[in-house]
Amino acid sequence: MSGVTILGLAGSAIILLALFEMMRRHRLREKYALIWALVALLIVTVAAFPVLLIRTSAAIGLEVPANLLFFGASMVIMVLTLQHSSELGRLEERTRTLAEEIALLRLEIDQHRSAAAGEHDVLHPDRQQNETRE
Repeated sequence: MSGVTILGLAGSAIILLALFEMMRRHRLREKYALIWALVALLIVTVAAFPVLLIRTSAAIGLEVPANLLFFGASMVIMVLTLQHSSELGRLEERTRTLAEEIALLRLEIDQHRSAAAGEHDVLHPDRQQNETRE
């Protein structure tokens, strides 16, 4: 076995061990674990069969097989970044919605406390006057 093969296999083993440990501690969701498991599988395949990388890069027209690795890694990083950006936007919207709901609930609680204490409703003074007339 060449040094590159050993390095690739060791790298994949480290990734897989880290995946299992992070999943065990509930620090990594399954959908991300699947992506990283596929990356580790690809690394094992390329490390075990470097001829596949050489033939694929030659078929595409690349003279240096490492360029195909860099391109593939760049695409994986771009897809992960796009997915994380999408999820971040969704979570920001959810956080904003929850903050608004909390503010409304606090206002409602304050109004109930004021009504129970017999204080005037500061935000809706006409509401209390209408209630006393009825």
